[in-house]
Amino acid sequence: MTTIERVSQSPAELGECPVWSAAEQLLYWADIDGQSIHRHDPTSGTEEVRRLEGRPGSFVLTQEPGRLLVAVEHELVWLDWATGATELFVSLETAGTGNRLNDGRCDPAGRYVVGSMYADTTAGRSTGRLHRVSIDGTAEELRSGIGVTNGLGFDRDRGRMYFADTPTEQVTVWDYDNVTGERGNERRFLDYTEIDGKPDGACVDADGCYWSASVYGWAIIRVTPDGTVDRRIELPVQKPSMPAFGGPDLKTLYVTTIGTGGTVPSEPGRDGFTPGDTLAINAGVQGVAEPVFGEGI
Repeated sequence: MTTIERVSQSPAELGECPVWSAAEQLLYWADIDGQSIHRHDPTSGTEEVRRLEGRPGSFVLTQEPGRLLVAVEHELVWLDWATGATELFVSLETAGTGNRLNDGRCDPAGRYVVGSMYADTTAGRSTGRLHRVSIDGTAEELRSGIGVTNGLGFDRDRGRMYFADTPTEQVTVWDYDNVTGERGNERRFLDYTEIDGKPDGACVDADGCYWSASVYGWAIIRVTPDGTVDRRIELPVQKPSMPAFGGPDLKTLYVTTIGTGGTVPSEPGRDGFTPGDTLAINAGVQGVAEPVFGEGI
């Protein structure tokens, strides 16, 4: 039987980007509209928060435990957890355009792939761009004309990169060279118009299956490498935003959800849960460790 528990102490306005730090055995996640990063210790049940001057769309682990690289508004900044101090690393887009950075994660070689979106999603604009940043701060643009960057995931064994532009309700996949970062053979992987909800954040498990948060759809789905939806986990909140595997054996599926933030109000939660809760699910599946920025193959 699948069990679902709440691990957050209070609901996020717009929860996103759960990341398990294997080195620290801790779970991090972002509250975009709450302008903060949270850190949860599953052993003690404690939670710490660091406030930021801007909205953190995503972040990645670094080679130094307790030091994160965070996508805040249009920039990447270093966050030192011990002090809460931030330091600019690189600016990816121009301030004042209405864009902000959103979904992102490291590829197998430790490069930060992160995309942007027009913050007011009701405007229907596709000004988002997808960037890839190396350890020396070199940035290259992989794609433009994006509505909302989401669904990024890498299957190292199969040499694949997944991507979703939420408004299009499509998940695409490329062949991806883990070493060089070259990609090609773009094709549709999943048509979300036939699924409840829309594609939000995602992750890939040890079997190469793609786990997608069905925002507005009250569920997390698993998709096999051939594009077949073979599992659906019903959730007690309407807007899950991103899954990630964690725990000592990487068998706990953590899921962030959207609370009072965003442009469309969330429906009330069910069974005592509240929109914005971060959830822990015993999915019975093992994940893979999250790559660290600047440390890869």
